Amino acid sequence: MTRIKICGIKNVADALYCAEAGADAVGLVFAHSPRQIDVATAQKICAALPPFISRIGVFVDTDIESVERISQTCGLTALQFHGNEDEQYCQSFTLPVLKAIRVKQAEDLNGLAGHPASAVVLDTFHPTLAGGTGEPFDWNLAQTALPKPVILAGGLTPQNVQAAIGKLKPYAVDVSSGVETNGAKDRDKIKAFIDQVRRCA
Repeated sequence: MTRIKICGIKNVADALYCAEAGADAVGLVFAHSPRQIDVATAQKICAALPPFISRIGVFVDTDIESVERISQTCGLTALQFHGNEDEQYCQSFTLPVLKAIRVKQAEDLNGLAGHPASAVVLDTFHPTLAGGTGEPFDWNLAQTALPKPVILAGGLTPQNVQAAIGKLKPYAVDVSSGVETNGAKDRDKIKAFIDQVRRCA
């Protein structure tokens, strides 16, 4: 069964709705973004969630000490890195690491076999944005078998997620803007997205 992460959660009510609707994980963005939240808010969200929902912190080129402090304060269960973090950086943590790869060409997926990340997040390349583009990449570039579990991101919506799963069969899907309306999480879209993914099981 494909796992589901709803990213860019900014309040307790939306986090609890995601859990109730069937999401496996929520993403809390600590990097500069319209979806960025402060540590105090993230701590409240993490404390309110049921025990089996993963709490994933999203960072971009943040120093190791700050990541450790935030993860311990909030009770994060995994770390997702969307910047230029190298393998040595990713080896610095005891929590599972998800490393984002911004896919522009097939060669971007080379050299992952020895990477310390537990999984790779395949996202859309953008020259200035680290994520949250709302645009899918060419899924054909990722159809070859990869040595790590794949979390598919980038432009997923309730309308296209079944096609994406059918083509790539990822371990998980990661959605943010695709379940928003005017920059806010839309519960009807969240439910529709989760329902579409579950129909693929």
